[in-house]
Amino acid sequence: MKHSVFLFTAAATLATLLPAAAAPTPPSAAKQTPAVAPAPVAPATPVVPADPARSLLSGKYTEAQLASVLVAPEKWTPYPRISDRAFWDNIDPTVRANFIRDAEKYLNFEWKTIPATFSLAFRRTGNRSNYDSRSFQKRGALGALLNGELAENKGRFVDQIINGVWSICEESWWGSSAHLPGGKRSGLHDVTNPFVDLFVGTTGAALAWTDYFLGEKFDTVSPNIRSRVRYEINRRLLEPVLSKKHWWVGDRNRGSAPNNWNPWICSNWLVCALLVETDAAARAKQVNAALNAADNFFAHYPKDGGCDEGPGYWNAAAASFYDCVSLLNLASNNAFSYAYKNQKFRNMGAYIYKAQIAPGYTVNFADASPKGGVDGIFVWRFGRDLDDANMMALGAIHAPKNKHIGSGFRGMQALLALKDFEKAKGGLPYLRDVWLPDLQVAAARKKEGATDGFYFAAKGGTNAESHNHNDIGNVIVYYDGQPLLIDVGSGKYTAQTFSGERYKIWNMRSEYHNTATINGVLQQAGGSFRGTAASYKTNEAEAVFSLDISRAYPKKAGVTSWRRTVRLGRGEKELVEIRDAAILEKTDSVVLHFMTCHPAKVETIKGGSAVVISVKDPKDKTAPEKQFRLAFSQTGAGVADSEVTVEKIPLTTESDEGVRNNWGDTIRRINFSVKNPGKKLNWTVVVSRVK
Repeated sequence: MKHSVFLFTAAATLATLLPAAAAPTPPSAAKQTPAVAPAPVAPATPVVPADPARSLLSGKYTEAQLASVLVAPEKWTPYPRISDRAFWDNIDPTVRANFIRDAEKYLNFEWKTIPATFSLAFRRTGNRSNYDSRSFQKRGALGALLNGELAENKGRFVDQIINGVWSICEESWWGSSAHLPGGKRSGLHDVTNPFVDLFVGTTGAALAWTDYFLGEKFDTVSPNIRSRVRYEINRRLLEPVLSKKHWWVGDRNRGSAPNNWNPWICSNWLVCALLVETDAAARAKQVNAALNAADNFFAHYPKDGGCDEGPGYWNAAAASFYDCVSLLNLASNNAFSYAYKNQKFRNMGAYIYKAQIAPGYTVNFADASPKGGVDGIFVWRFGRDLDDANMMALGAIHAPKNKHIGSGFRGMQALLALKDFEKAKGGLPYLRDVWLPDLQVAAARKKEGATDGFYFAAKGGTNAESHNHNDIGNVIVYYDGQPLLIDVGSGKYTAQTFSGERYKIWNMRSEYHNTATINGVLQQAGGSFRGTAASYKTNEAEAVFSLDISRAYPKKAGVTSWRRTVRLGRGEKELVEIRDAAILEKTDSVVLHFMTCHPAKVETIKGGSAVVISVKDPKDKTAPEKQFRLAFSQTGAGVADSEVTVEKIPLTTESDEGVRNNWGDTIRRINFSVKNPGKKLNWTVVVSRVK
């Protein structure tokens, strides 16, 4: 899901990524002191879980113990309310000015209804943008107005905030039209059958925080405002999550891993339970259920911490799980601080810097965007709590532009951390080598902490990953921090994106990744289609990733084995070498595909075929172009005639708008084609700089 929708939520802020979404003091949860300290509570006797890796949050305390571990509802003041002017009048002056200026933009905002036809459009045409845009705009306006009133406290934003609260409460559906139960067939929400999706969660949390901060002002206008907010949150979120089965909850003991929906919703569910539920026992029941749900996500997460949804979705996946832990510590006098010592949880945080290629670029396998932004304060906070210097350094170099801070839980946490964050020392924790054995992803660069020279990232895994593309064996190549061979990534989301027709979209298919088409057959989707025998080796001279990709193809492809090896040469002769050694049962044809975002032309070379890619300097348009050669050659038995072609990919559909936003209208596909190749293949493609 697009992360622009985190406009006002406990799960994220505006600093998180688009597209069509994805925000030092000595580390420890003990340093995460709330602005107004809660009353101390008697410690409960912990229940030691049999398997902490599967019950990190839910195995520590029983439901009954949670009632005493959590600060009592009437005593919990996680942040200063609007009446605490000693706090709000003394926040950073630039942040305060931003809050007021942003709120003033919405003084005359019109709280438009969302027409039924906007929702029906998803079923009729596949369009979800009109519905989502109006919904997100309203929530963004509410968040800005709330921040403005907290900063100014003159009452001039209150009526508009009430208008926004009332308008949102009157909506039939807080979620996205694309998430309606029944998919394209439903079209409109059945109000008698509440269902909790991502944006029901974020909307509930937005209203809960608004009620928390401004409740005393609402009561001077009408007591029905707060009662309406609490009624709607209970009806739309707190009651359904306990009484109905939701697919995103998952099961830690069987089935496939829940995706980012799980922690994203759980983090907002916790906000609503902690702020809205006033009965301690009922509150503990809600929290206990949310922790069990979140642990279903954690239990399935790979030990190496790799996010199969990519860095953009990390902001809603591992990062939202951190929101859960951080929020729990805020509500319990740090009774969940033990979680920061869990190695898998630490690996989940570290993934974000392991996936960084260069400023502005991240490893973007599957639906992730190549231009992954970093919410600096959030990453720094996460790193502080994990005692991870690399995370803190990465966060510290990504200060929010002009001190723009969002709303909700992440916004408040950022506001409180700002002074310490500004003192932190930033850096570029670009690891020389990255190996995620569970995810089967490797990455290598010339040297630690620098972006110069060649860089590659390659993957195995399965074709049943969350936001999957059929891309086993895919490899991307950068030079001096700029893309050369690319993963196109996802387009703009439409009804087709998450339907049975997903793999009719061109950029989801293996033939539009840097992989092979074997005897006219493409890779297939599903858990049985996977990479095997993946390995990674590295030293000062080279880094080598290798795996067998043959099981990514159905039997009709006629491939017995296909060992793909990607090697980065770090010595005097810098290059990336892609070697394919295969045994085929059928020998009709093989095509090696490579995607680039630069002009490319065919070149004749002795003993093989080649393509030259020309890359302009993105910062200096007058500088000479850098040129790179992809040289294809064959060795051993079965040498056959090959042909190389370059084609420009037309971007014409609504889905293609997302591709255009990431790369421009520049996508080209290079094809090395071999007819009647023989049963044993030994082919090499060398990527090198043309001097």
